Amino acid sequence: MPTASATLPPFSCRFSPAIAELLCALDCSLALSTYQAGKLILLSPKPDGTGFYQYLRTFDRPMGIAVSDELLAVATRDRVELLANSRDLAPRYPKKPDTYDSLYIPRARFNTGHLDIHDIAFSSEGILAVNTLFSCIARIDATHSFVPVWQPPFIKDLVPDDCCHQNGMAIDSGGVPALVTALGSTDSRQGWRENLPSGGVLVDVKTGQTLASGLSMPHSPRIIGENIWLLQSGEGTLCRFESGKVETVASLPGFARGFAVCGDHAFVGISRLRPNHRFGHLPIAKIQPFCGVTVVHLPTGAIVGSLEFLTSCEEIYDVQAIIGLGRPAIVRDDDPFCTSSLTLPGRTFLGEAPDAE
Repeated sequence: MPTASATLPPFSCRFSPAIAELLCALDCSLALSTYQAGKLILLSPKPDGTGFYQYLRTFDRPMGIAVSDELLAVATRDRVELLANSRDLAPRYPKKPDTYDSLYIPRARFNTGHLDIHDIAFSSEGILAVNTLFSCIARIDATHSFVPVWQPPFIKDLVPDDCCHQNGMAIDSGGVPALVTALGSTDSRQGWRENLPSGGVLVDVKTGQTLASGLSMPHSPRIIGENIWLLQSGEGTLCRFESGKVETVASLPGFARGFAVCGDHAFVGISRLRPNHRFGHLPIAKIQPFCGVTVVHLPTGAIVGSLEFLTSCEEIYDVQAIIGLGRPAIVRDDDPFCTSSLTLPGRTFLGEAPDAE
């Protein structure tokens, strides 16, 4: 097992064997975003469960990730990138033929401007994003920088002041936004910074009601079956909201942010705290966190394994599960393959890009 003190390649990691075995059994790959390193990382288990394939693609400050059917969306510094999967073209990718079982190809780019977008999701209304700068849920389209959809009742105006640091969004089974998390319920410019340890809230989108307050930097709300889950990053905990109360299910080894569920297991992103950062007074600062992914068995709250990055990566923002893909890859938008490959319903073509006359 390599150690952090050794000279290691970029994004070297160590992991519990149980994680690779579990992802094999679940037929699942993971997508991780790290804006600190500027990468989208695809982790796919080797078929024998002994390790991982790791695929990295550079984006400008990637944060929220959305996965739906054959689509993948990534929120970056000032854009939302939309990619579509081609299973037919994947084995014909000329740089690595017969290697990948799926290939995400850039299809659209929405130039939003700098909105500090955090979570994004595919919904019944299209692509929705947590527009943190304007304290709202926004729809992303081809006409405007964004279309405001919803703001919490404690926000009185649509202004670029990051008043509450709204960050997380949960979509219900009907494809409708149901919950958001924010680091505060303030309506002044960056007012959320005044009470990081216990100013966070969980808000019902439909009613506008604050379901839970006094939270420590909540992130990543999720609706799983009949249950509501979220992370309290300031405490490093995975929590369930039930009967009006937030219950800690598992204590995690770092700043928890971003998690995906597959089967009975949650895959939670873990980040280190930045040196001399304003989070130094939070409960999480008392432990020695790592950067990577921790796996929690939801029915029992037991931690069943972890993956730790030893180099290059200090922070994770989002984690999404890509179910049914054994080894996906992402094509760069400046790759000639993007112009020489064509997809249409039921057919694909691959050839040379025509010369201009």
